[in-house]
Amino acid sequence: MSIATIFFYFILVILFFDYFLERFLEYLNSTYWNDRLPKELEHIYNQEKYAKSQAYEKHKQKFGFVVDTITLIAMIFILMIGGFSRLDHLIRLYSENPILMAFLFFGIIGLMSTILSLPFDIYHIFVLEEKFGFNRTTKKTFVLDRLKGLLLTVIIGGGLLALIIFIYESTGNYFWMLTWGVISFFMIFLSMFYSNLIVPLFNKQKPLEPGPLRDAIEKFSAKAGFNLKNIYVIDGSKRSKKANAYFSGLGAKKRIVLFDTLINDHTTEELVGVLAHEIGHYKKKHTIQSIVLSMIQTGLMLFILSFFIRKDSSFAQSLCQSLSGFYGLEVKQSFHLGILAFGILYSPLSLVLGLFMNMLSRKNEYAADRYAGENFQPEPLIEALKKLSVNNLSNLRPHPAFVFFYYSHPPLLQRLAALQKMKR
Repeated sequence: MSIATIFFYFILVILFFDYFLERFLEYLNSTYWNDRLPKELEHIYNQEKYAKSQAYEKHKQKFGFVVDTITLIAMIFILMIGGFSRLDHLIRLYSENPILMAFLFFGIIGLMSTILSLPFDIYHIFVLEEKFGFNRTTKKTFVLDRLKGLLLTVIIGGGLLALIIFIYESTGNYFWMLTWGVISFFMIFLSMFYSNLIVPLFNKQKPLEPGPLRDAIEKFSAKAGFNLKNIYVIDGSKRSKKANAYFSGLGAKKRIVLFDTLINDHTTEELVGVLAHEIGHYKKKHTIQSIVLSMIQTGLMLFILSFFIRKDSSFAQSLCQSLSGFYGLEVKQSFHLGILAFGILYSPLSLVLGLFMNMLSRKNEYAADRYAGENFQPEPLIEALKKLSVNNLSNLRPHPAFVFFYYSHPPLLQRLAALQKMKR
């Protein structure tokens, strides 16, 4: 059996493993569903709201099953007939320029993926989210979001891809180090300027108007020794009734962003509690920690990738050849085929690293909650978390295994228990 064939079977095994792992975890999660309101939730949900949250979870799981199953079938079919290698052959009829070939290759795949996923996106927003009272997206907003997203992908994604391929073609074995530097710079730049450059393309942001809320936020910020001048409100209600708040930027560019839906549904004290939590992330240096760990993870991935796509390597040639499926088409080594195959083969390690990142994220959420409780009050944050969970129809009793694999935040009941201890 050739190395290319081994790679091909590994790719199939990984795709099936990912699919069935997700199904198994969803099954475990469903065993915790119960139409009767559990006692531990009586102070959070009423029976009607709880039943609605359970129905929402069931609909989301059914929808996810359909999407994932169709995606898997399509991917397996494409791999078996050598669809990716056939596309590569077709592109080579027009150009052998590595940058242009990659543009066309990923551009065609991205366009086809967008077209095929469009009905599911429409169903998710205009049927599923609409049914449970969340959707506020208009057809015009939906279309504009897709067009703007596509434009950003072409400009930013295409520009990065061109630069990375240029580095690959020019530097050989030093490819991974220089690419790591470029991507790290881009990550830091995006962290600093995301709210200034990207968000305005999709949402309106305006400074929080003077009044009791801004006064309360500024008073707490001064007490916490947190120099915060940029407090913004974003029109989240433009797309959904779900509420959120987030912290972005570094240094002078840091800002707190509140969804208008959050402001409408919470008291001033609750909002300050939420803001205290976000400030806790900054004070505990979680933002910097996340950036550094993401950079390390990217460097590890690129280092491993460098062994899989070395020029004139039989190993790299076999990796590209693995995408020819059962038809054994002759395939030339190329960056775009190599990185596609590697992306699938790398997914088990990515899963493990993702578990570690989720564990760390959950730990950081507890720390930010603790900061808010110690430096403000635990009760307002407790009430805010309850309202957010109820209004978003969150699953408050997820299976521990499901939490371990997928949750970046601890389940609500565990967060509330930790905050309640601070009141004693």
